[in-house]
Amino acid sequence: MTFTTQRDSMGEVQVPAGALYGAQTQRAIDNVTISARTMPAHFIRCLAQVKRAAALANAACGALDEAIARAIAGAAEQVAGGAYGDQFPVGVFQTGSGTSSNMNMNEVLARLASDSGGRQVHPNDHVNCSQSSNDVIPSCIQVSAALALEQQLRPALQDLDEALKQRIEELGNTVKTGRTHLMDALPITFGQEMGAWAYQLEECQDRLEALQPRLRALPIGGSAVGTGVNVPAGFAEEVVAALSQQLVSQFTACGNPFARMAGQDCAVECSACLRAVAHVLVKINTDLRWMSSGPLAGLAEIQLQALQPGSSIMPGKVNPILPEAALMAATEVIGNDATIAMAARSGNFQLNVMLPLIADKLLGSIALLAGACDATASAVAGFTVNHQRLQANLARNPILVTALNARIGYDAAAAIAKRAYAEQRPIIEVAEEDTDISREELERLLDPARLTGFNQESG
Repeated sequence: MTFTTQRDSMGEVQVPAGALYGAQTQRAIDNVTISARTMPAHFIRCLAQVKRAAALANAACGALDEAIARAIAGAAEQVAGGAYGDQFPVGVFQTGSGTSSNMNMNEVLARLASDSGGRQVHPNDHVNCSQSSNDVIPSCIQVSAALALEQQLRPALQDLDEALKQRIEELGNTVKTGRTHLMDALPITFGQEMGAWAYQLEECQDRLEALQPRLRALPIGGSAVGTGVNVPAGFAEEVVAALSQQLVSQFTACGNPFARMAGQDCAVECSACLRAVAHVLVKINTDLRWMSSGPLAGLAEIQLQALQPGSSIMPGKVNPILPEAALMAATEVIGNDATIAMAARSGNFQLNVMLPLIADKLLGSIALLAGACDATASAVAGFTVNHQRLQANLARNPILVTALNARIGYDAAAAIAKRAYAEQRPIIEVAEEDTDISREELERLLDPARLTGFNQESG
């Protein structure tokens, strides 16, 4: 590899000859070698969008020459579109303000703008004009998270919701044994069971929607410590207006940039909402695994779609691979939430110093949940119901005797349930022998379908 000598305020640095970045990026690469994991591509593209908006805002405020601003904006558009992705090698584990990533972007855009505009564009004086890493990186975290929620997670949640609604329409009145404590309980319908899942997901979407106004209020314009030093009047408003127009998504300027720079409360709140989605997906996929367990020694109420062999040694074995994959993704999201919570505690005085880690984990969680929703939707859409097994379980379910409590009392009903279970006989047969209730009335009282609405009927 051949190198060129580049200079920054600290002296000379050897930079690969083909690199678009400069000395400050190379220093970050050389000085911290903890991990090869780089900042998420979505974060880099959004950072370019922030830089484009800042260049246009600087031109509008008279802080930048119009031609230079246009050259920077044009270069930023290319990077935002996915070009030059290999020119952003700075790792997640870097300076806690994200200054290395900010300067990486500044250097690349300065080089591209210089080449296209025919004028020397400086990474600090021009590309970073009216900005600091300390307001740019927190703003980019919020922009990238807001867009990822809108473009990745929301559609995935809606697809899963649609998959559930289709199965509810198809299986809504199919009665099955309910369970509490993993033990047989009163009957419910598939519609009630899956309707609970759908309702949980709807509440998750409500939480994410309620978060949006705070997530979209950016601290841009706060400069180094929140006071707005070297920032022209109206700059923040121009930036958010340009961002809103170019992304077709509304952003505002935060009324107190100090809070958004020193604290990462929005990231914590967003991650908590994501954790709630993860817990719902754990609930759904755990239920699917239990319901499909067997096929002989488990519940075997449903059969998940057979997608691949489940064992390297046991022929014919098929495993619930989609629920298990979704469960692992959800588990990682819950771990990411713990990391974000810990990182958000590092708001020392006027700046949080774990911003790159927060960005990486937050965007990683959104992407994981989108994929987990897709896997869960496929599992929901693909399972078949073992109606024969459902009916057999319902007929032998001793808990049906709960319906007789009002007529014969709890103790007598418990005795019937114990006898039916001990003798492995249908509850209706034992109840007919041990009570004076007619067979016809017992059939009505113990009808599993009637019992799925038992609470409503009894008030």
